[in-house]
Amino acid sequence: MISKQKHRFFLSLFFFISGFSFATWASRIPTIKTTFDFNEAELGSILLALPVGSLLGLPISGWLISRFNSKVPLAGGYALNAFSLALIGFAQNVYSLVVAVVLFAFTTRIFNISVNTQALTLQKQFDKKIIGSFHGYWSIGGIAGILLSTLLLSLNVSIHLHFSIVAAIMLLVTVYSYQFLLGGDRSKTGNKLIISKPDPYIFYLGVVVFLCAICEGGMFDWSGIYFQEIIKVEIFTYGYLIFMTFMAASRFLSDIIIARFGMPKTYIMSAAFIISGISLAIIFPTFWTAMAGFSLVGFGTASIIPMSYALAGASKKYSPGMAISIIATYSITGMLLGPPLIGYLAHAFNLRVSFIIFALCGLLLIPITRLFFNHQQKIG
Repeated sequence: MISKQKHRFFLSLFFFISGFSFATWASRIPTIKTTFDFNEAELGSILLALPVGSLLGLPISGWLISRFNSKVPLAGGYALNAFSLALIGFAQNVYSLVVAVVLFAFTTRIFNISVNTQALTLQKQFDKKIIGSFHGYWSIGGIAGILLSTLLLSLNVSIHLHFSIVAAIMLLVTVYSYQFLLGGDRSKTGNKLIISKPDPYIFYLGVVVFLCAICEGGMFDWSGIYFQEIIKVEIFTYGYLIFMTFMAASRFLSDIIIARFGMPKTYIMSAAFIISGISLAIIFPTFWTAMAGFSLVGFGTASIIPMSYALAGASKKYSPGMAISIIATYSITGMLLGPPLIGYLAHAFNLRVSFIIFALCGLLLIPITRLFFNHQQKIG
């Protein structure tokens, strides 16, 4: 009999490796831009491959969660994600790069739905909230990935060797940790997507996640470029590192903050941090002001996804796995529009102007979250 604490440890490890993998990819986007000599618009088009791959995984991830225990697609998704990350590193032309990025996004979609389903199931065994800590470990993994990238960049290690090292680590963790995942969590009801008028409960949460995804996705993909081209520093991972560091800190504190202030106020505070942080980085584009601004944005975005997933898991219409799958679709749509939009606006105007999109998304979070909580009160 595996203890709930051991389940929690190894599930946290999977969240960590997930963040480690994604940060490895995102931190080397400037390298890919330079290698293939992309301009901002061309890079934006390449980044479209991420949400396209995720959207392709939508029907499959939902089917896998309804057909199997979540540990099966979780482990399979991680193993294939490691393979696709290595492929990105070895891409020799634009076509092979696009194929590898699509596969990377597709497999990320599969294991993200699975690992969050596991988290919601395990939460039921604990009296205190633990969802925020899982997402905190994702951010810690991201920080570790950025630190490794920064070290390997300073040592001039090639991208294909870098990605191969990370892929090997992911495979080793997956093979060993699979035995400690939760089993028997397949839900027998609420697994079918109901095509009808959108459920307001899910719809409002979806819009919230959509707006957050634009901010997160844009910061993941463009923070390095911002520091490289606007702040003009040689080690361009600084901005991404500070963003992820404060995101991690906020996620570990999120359960405490939510318990103290409640979710409605926490959403408002998150929006305020995003707006003020990105405004600081845009208006005063120097190293330290940009670092301070990116830290505020990281602190602001951190709690939104964990809160929204936890609320989605309480849906009366869908099972936790299906509810998360639907919510994740809104997130993917944000990822679809955000990074490419930044690229096109940066190409048409400049990168500083394009970052205003993040402030607008933060502003819109305030009325949408109020609509959600008003609806929640009505339905009891």
